[in-house]
Amino acid sequence: MADKEIMVTVLTPCFNSVKTIEKTLACIEQQTYPNIEYIILDGGSTDGTLEVIEQHRKKLPGQFTLISEKDHGIYDAMNKGIRLAKGKLIGIVNSDDWYEKDTIENVVKAYRGNQYEVVYGMQRTYLNGKEKATFIYHHDFLPQQMITHPTCFVTKDVYETFGVFDLQYRSAADYDLMLRLYKTKQVTFTPVMKVLSNFQLGGMSSSQVGVRENLKVRYKYGYLSKGQLLLGTVKSKIYQWLHERKK
Repeated sequence: MADKEIMVTVLTPCFNSVKTIEKTLACIEQQTYPNIEYIILDGGSTDGTLEVIEQHRKKLPGQFTLISEKDHGIYDAMNKGIRLAKGKLIGIVNSDDWYEKDTIENVVKAYRGNQYEVVYGMQRTYLNGKEKATFIYHHDFLPQQMITHPTCFVTKDVYETFGVFDLQYRSAADYDLMLRLYKTKQVTFTPVMKVLSNFQLGGMSSSQVGVRENLKVRYKYGYLSKGQLLLGTVKSKIYQWLHERKK
């Protein structure tokens, strides 16, 4: 379904991201799809991030909003942006990640027009500035593995019907959301076999804290037994302890 009348909202949560956000801003400026709303949710940066954003303001989409105020973390910022979004589809690109130039165009082409739909695709990952891997995790395996969330574009109707990010999680609220949607059996997942997002490894979700939260989410939705949860938690804590001893 290729329809330039479909507005797509992109959200960027950020905080003190002066070293990385320029690449994120550039990827929005270079999109081949014209009908974009762009919302930046800044948590009160003091390192020059806001100045970089202002330098790019004239090149960003006409429907551009910058909000800079204290929040309760990245998922709180995302939820704020979701409430403000006017687009039919909503994507989230963090301030150290970036889209391909034709990402949004490819998403709109793949979108099937369902009220409840998640379009997602391939992700290219980097570690310390070097390309690490390119892959996609299919939604059929969501009970075992989170799909490539930085590539996800979700209809606003999904959020309004099934809820937004659960703020009890520090790093696994995206996995919690996707399993929630998967369990409803009412949401269509549409994979795109093209690179949609470039992702920097090393954040909270890459840590053992993230591993343990993912285990809790799988247990919550009935995909792990209590014994499996306890065993996985112990293994994760041992791994973390051994890793910290090597430092």
